[in-house]
Amino acid sequence: MAAEKRSNSTYVEEFNSLLKETWLGYAFVIPTTIVLLLIVLYPTLRGVTMAFQELSLLQPNQAEFVGLRNFSEMAADPTFWMSLKNSVLLTTLAVSLEYLFGLGLALVLKQKVPGIKLFRNVAMVTWVLPVIVMVIIFRWLVQPDFGLLNVILGSLGLPTTYWFGSPTWAFPLIVLMHVWRNTPFFAIALMASMQSIPESYYEAASMDGASKLQQFRYITLPNISYVSMIMIVLHVIFTLNNFDIVFLSTGGGPLGSTEVLATYVYSLAFDKYMLGYAASIGLVMLVLLMAFTVVYVKIEDVD
Repeated sequence: MAAEKRSNSTYVEEFNSLLKETWLGYAFVIPTTIVLLLIVLYPTLRGVTMAFQELSLLQPNQAEFVGLRNFSEMAADPTFWMSLKNSVLLTTLAVSLEYLFGLGLALVLKQKVPGIKLFRNVAMVTWVLPVIVMVIIFRWLVQPDFGLLNVILGSLGLPTTYWFGSPTWAFPLIVLMHVWRNTPFFAIALMASMQSIPESYYEAASMDGASKLQQFRYITLPNISYVSMIMIVLHVIFTLNNFDIVFLSTGGGPLGSTEVLATYVYSLAFDKYMLGYAASIGLVMLVLLMAFTVVYVKIEDVD
């Protein structure tokens, strides 16, 4: 009986200890959760409700519920469709090139050669530079009279121009800036994932006669697939929502050739004061990103 009482007492003490730790954990988590709800959830819900209203920035307290009227106007808005096309094209090209170049750079950074640590640090410079600095550098490079690119072209007898002012070349330059900035981030993340792969995998494959290309195809790529998925999803979200690179370099011009959804939403909300219509386009962006994320993650899980 005494042993049974001690056993029951032990169970009670363990339960009380577990309960105390559980409530202590809630005490740490609940304040952060409340802050996140205020910062993230409330603005999101507010934006969703605004998408179904006619609302002006000049009269923010006078909102009229209009149902799906904003979306019907959106369907007939050529600027929206042009911005959507540019956003999807920019995101597809930029993220694809960032991943491919990042993968190649990761393979280089992974090598154990003298000076590789310094090269790794230098490779991150483009990612840590502020966006405004990057834009200033690129705008200086393509200045008509003294930009380095035009100086080189002029010395070769080739035509020069202000490339950001060209409807043909402005969009490729936007893509190039995204790739130039984000490739090192892909490279560092993929390199870290590659370094976690046991060397014994490659040794066993080499003993079985597998070539370097086969080792890359059947060992490296499968083992970095999870990190690759996370990086691609994050950068699709970042790129589709990106505002500063386009706004600071071209403002959406020339002739709307670089207009993307983010800059169009800004123009509607703060230049034309059409908060409701701008919110409806923001809601479309949210749905597109959620759909892409769910479908892409499901496909990766199946693979």
